[in-house]
Amino acid sequence: MENNHPVNELMASTIQKIRETVDANTVVGEPIQVDGVTIIPVSRISFGFGTGGTELPAKADKNSPFGGGGGAGVKVIPVCFLVVSGGQVKVLPMAAPAENSVDRIVEKIPEIMTMITDFKDKKKGKTGDSQ
Repeated sequence: MENNHPVNELMASTIQKIRETVDANTVVGEPIQVDGVTIIPVSRISFGFGTGGTELPAKADKNSPFGGGGGAGVKVIPVCFLVVSGGQVKVLPMAAPAENSVDRIVEKIPEIMTMITDFKDKKKGKTGDSQ
């Protein structure tokens, strides 16, 4: 069964335009490299769309005229930058500081991972020196 109703065509066209606007490179931007430092922008994206239409009654013609429309909105909000330098990753948030403990913990994960890695490297160095 083929669905070639004008509303379907309107929705397909609207969705295609959203896909052209929003892709993975919009959420995690292209890395920027400057003097051995890599900066990666990260954004949050919200979007919505709607379409609708009606077939107007026609007295003399069996093909009723169609009236309809569609629209979409996209909102891109910068969230943070990931800064990679010397094997370490830091998060530079763009928004206000975290409001609750869970958000603070999530923000600190890259810093904690770096601290653990540094601790393990130092411990390996001390163990290797004493043998």
